[in-house]
Amino acid sequence: MATCKACNDPLVLPLDLEGDSGDEGSSSQTQHQETVPDDLEMQACSCHFHWQCLLDQSSAVVSSLTCPACNTYLPSNSSGSSSSSSQPPQQKMILTNYTNEGGLQTDLNILSVLTEEAFLSTHPESRPARAMHTMAAEGDVAGLLELVGDIDSDPDVEMTASQLLVWRDPLNGGRGVLHVAVEARQEEVFWLLLWVGSGLATNMFPQAVMQAAGAMGLSRREDAIPRNEDVRFVVDDQGRAAADVCLQMGSPWELYVSGGLFN
Repeated sequence: MATCKACNDPLVLPLDLEGDSGDEGSSSQTQHQETVPDDLEMQACSCHFHWQCLLDQSSAVVSSLTCPACNTYLPSNSSGSSSSSSQPPQQKMILTNYTNEGGLQTDLNILSVLTEEAFLSTHPESRPARAMHTMAAEGDVAGLLELVGDIDSDPDVEMTASQLLVWRDPLNGGRGVLHVAVEARQEEVFWLLLWVGSGLATNMFPQAVMQAAGAMGLSRREDAIPRNEDVRFVVDDQGRAAADVCLQMGSPWELYVSGGLFN
């Protein structure tokens, strides 16, 4: 059986079988442990890894762009090679074939995954903020509420809720969470973020939003929110606030700008 280049174990993961914690039959279960495939093949060199084993070496891979087992240069370009200076810069990709419980995924680009993991390994304090941006893009209102509500009481989290809401993502062009919500067209998240993280007057919110906030037990900050802690005024690396993104998105987003939500 093929093995992982990092740990030398077979390219499978043991299947977690619930309800089999008793001693009876445990010996038989150990001998006949059910497994699922976990085989990440690098297209550039054909080396194989467990998914987590490669993630554990993400910092080294991202800094060198080489295989940690054989030192082969891994990236390929997103388009064919061209020497014309008029061509846009080509995006690097690290292409893989990944087989897991769900089957085979070919041409899977994992460079962004490795880049994120390398960043978070050196900036672990940013994990909650990255998680919040993912929740905003996916419209996970419940997850957002739990994260923002619990963060100030979590001794393991270095950011405050106010800092979390205005955090700019260096892996996504310096966007704030409101940029992410607008670009993903997540209106419920948009209004939630304005409610908990902006100085917008309460009477500017639609009645339905205020009723929903009340039903969820969401309170607003009682003190005045300074501009540098207001989600509306976070700017990305292009100098765009969320209002500028709204204008690019068309209806109904542009109406929120003309309606005074960003004044």
